[in-house]
Amino acid sequence: MKVILPGATIGLLGGGQLGRMTGYAARSLGYDVHVLDPDPACPARAIASRTITAPFGDAAAAAELARGTDVVTLEIEQIGADALAAVSAIVPLRPPADAVIIVQDRLRQRKWLDANGFPLGAWRAATTADEAVSAVAALGRSVLKKPVGGYDGRGQARVGRSDEAAAAWKTLGSGPVLVEQFLDLELELSVLVARREDGEIATYAPAINHHEAGVLDWSTWPAMLPPDVSHQAMRVAEGIATNMGIIGLIAVEMFLTRDGRLLVNELAPRPHNSYHHSERGASMSQFEQFVRAVCGLPLGSVDALRPCAIANLLGDLWGDGEPDFASALTIPDVRLHLYGKASARPGRKMGHLSAVGASVEEARQKVLTARAHLTRATKG
Repeated sequence: MKVILPGATIGLLGGGQLGRMTGYAARSLGYDVHVLDPDPACPARAIASRTITAPFGDAAAAAELARGTDVVTLEIEQIGADALAAVSAIVPLRPPADAVIIVQDRLRQRKWLDANGFPLGAWRAATTADEAVSAVAALGRSVLKKPVGGYDGRGQARVGRSDEAAAAWKTLGSGPVLVEQFLDLELELSVLVARREDGEIATYAPAINHHEAGVLDWSTWPAMLPPDVSHQAMRVAEGIATNMGIIGLIAVEMFLTRDGRLLVNELAPRPHNSYHHSERGASMSQFEQFVRAVCGLPLGSVDALRPCAIANLLGDLWGDGEPDFASALTIPDVRLHLYGKASARPGRKMGHLSAVGASVEEARQKVLTARAHLTRATKG
C-alpha cells in the first residue's frame, strides 16, 4: 500500500462544498490541495492553491491535475470515464475508476448490487415507453429515475398507474430509466464506511435522515435503532465497500420498510451530506477520515462523543435577502456552516446548521428551531 504522507498534494475532482470541507481537513493535516471544477467560482477555490477550470469530462485537464499532485480523489461521482482513466495513468486515483463507474449510473449500480447479493426493493430497467408501462404494470406504484444525475429529487417521476408511465418516461427525456417499486417506509438511514487500500475499515453507526421533496432536510446521529437493525445496516455497507474495492469513503443510503426489510437505496463514493454532523458528534469527522483513507494513514475512531444533528439551508432562505444568521445562533450549541457559494437559488444547498445535545431529539430540535429563526427573519 502506498502511503501519501503530509506535505504531499491531494487533487480533488470537484470543487463543491464537499471538496471545500475535505480541503479544510487536508490542510489541517499538512497537505496541499489542487482542484478541478467547471465553475471558476467553486466553493473549494478558497482553500486550493491551484484551481483548474474545466468540465468533468475533460481528460487533458484531469491529466494536468494529476501531474501536479500525489493522489487524486473526488467529491462528485459524475466524472467522465476518459478523465478517470487519464488520472489513473499518472497517480493513484482513490476510489478506483471501476468503482466510480459502477456508482455513477443507477442502472449499473442496481445490476451490481443484485449480482453481489445485496438487498434491494423490486426494480426494472426501461428504455422505451412500452417498457416503462410494462414495468409499472408489474410493480404497481413506482418511481421512475434517470440513471445519471438527477440528485436531490431531480430527474425523478412518481406514477401510481401503468397508464401514467409513458408520459412520465417522456418527461425524463425518453431514454433509459430505472423503475423502482414504491415502498412503505418506516424511515430512511445511511451508513458511512471508510476503507484503506489494504482493506482496513472503519464504519460509522447509522444516521437517520428525513427528506423533503427528495432533498435531505435534517439528519441525526447516532440513529436510535434496534441493535440488530444497526448491525445489519453496518454489515451491508461494509460488504459493499469491500466488494467494490473502495479506497476512501462510501455512503450507503438505505430504507427500512414497515414490514422490517432493510433495503439499499443509493451509493455515494465520497463524503455525504448525512454525515456532516460527524464534525460535531464523532471522534473523527468524515472529512479527516476521508483524507486519511485516501492517503493510507491510520483510520480514526468512529466513536460517538455526543448526540448530534444537522439541518440543511437551501437557497429559498435567501429569497428576501440575507437570512438573519445572528438570530439562529442565539440557540445554544448551534453552529453555522456556509459553503461559500456565489449565488442562492431555490433548492440549492447553501449550508447547514449543526448542534449537539443530551439526546438526538434535543439536537434535532435545536437545529430546527435555529432554522425557524432564519425563516422568520427572511419573511420580515
